[in-house]
Amino acid sequence: MTTASDEPAADPKMSRLLKLAQKFNCFYLNGFMKGDCRPFVVDGHQVGLVSQNVIEQLLKYPEVFHIRAPEHGKQNIVELNPAFRDYSTRSQQVDRILREFREKGMFVALKGWRDECYDVKSSTGSLLKMDRSATCLFGVRNYGVEINGYVRHPTKGLCIWLQQRSDTKQTWPGKWDNMVSGGLAVGYGVLETAIKEAAEEASIPGHLIKNLVSAGCVSFFFESERGLFPNTEFVYDLELPEDFVPDNSDGEVQNFQLLPAHECLERVFMPDFKTTSCPVVIDFLIRHGIITPENESNFTQVIELLHVPLQSLYTYRTPNNGTAANNATVVAATTNEPDLISSNKNSIENGKL
Repeated sequence: MTTASDEPAADPKMSRLLKLAQKFNCFYLNGFMKGDCRPFVVDGHQVGLVSQNVIEQLLKYPEVFHIRAPEHGKQNIVELNPAFRDYSTRSQQVDRILREFREKGMFVALKGWRDECYDVKSSTGSLLKMDRSATCLFGVRNYGVEINGYVRHPTKGLCIWLQQRSDTKQTWPGKWDNMVSGGLAVGYGVLETAIKEAAEEASIPGHLIKNLVSAGCVSFFFESERGLFPNTEFVYDLELPEDFVPDNSDGEVQNFQLLPAHECLERVFMPDFKTTSCPVVIDFLIRHGIITPENESNFTQVIELLHVPLQSLYTYRTPNNGTAANNATVVAATTNEPDLISSNKNSIENGKL
């Protein structure tokens, strides 16, 4: 796991915004360089990254997880038994192991068990599902939706609604967060999830939610004591009337607050703000001209770290699903790619492109 000692040395030219962007991308900037994660492969496609402490436990289940060396002697990979040929079988086999881990208190991440599943996908489609709390153990890409609720106030200018998460939430309890957010669970589409979460978390009525505007995505690669989080968030903007006040209906939010944009920027630097929600707020403030090249010295570097190319980190293919050349492109399993990551890392840290 990334520790304080792994963080880059302080640079007097580095803005606090860039430091924050590096914080929510700590694994992207530091984790790969350690070389202690292995590709997680399902049906010939890399769908995740597994750290050594997780591999140690998976070795106890050789009938489900194969830990083997790929061609050309690069490094071990973690492969779900290829005898499991369909979505249902793969899901059941993995779920059985995860429930054992949970019962034994093996991983802190599983204390947040949700009984809500995320799909594990490759470029060809969904391969299996697993409880959302467990995806970070396998470094599986997560997808979610985020809604920026904002008001054009006549005296305060651009203002942004934030929520304070309930103290009983399994993750990030009591932290400040975007007005509405939620993971993309099995069986739900992106817009469908946004509308559902808007109703549950903020009681936004239909005549307002119809004004929802798609604003692209942010992507980042965070690491914590729970595991690895390669996240892509589908972002929506929603302009709200001055007299509208969000009201929670599912018990997951304890407070809402409307802040002027500049105060909202200051809030993301506070320790009581959810780290993995910072990218969405920063992206909103950039798009609305609050953060600009004129007032942010590391503007381009910050933007890069809001759009980490996660797809380039999951490129391993077994021979049955690609050529040997494909195997050589695995970021974690080649000698050339780490140099490229190191170069990108140094460019971002030193304020160069």
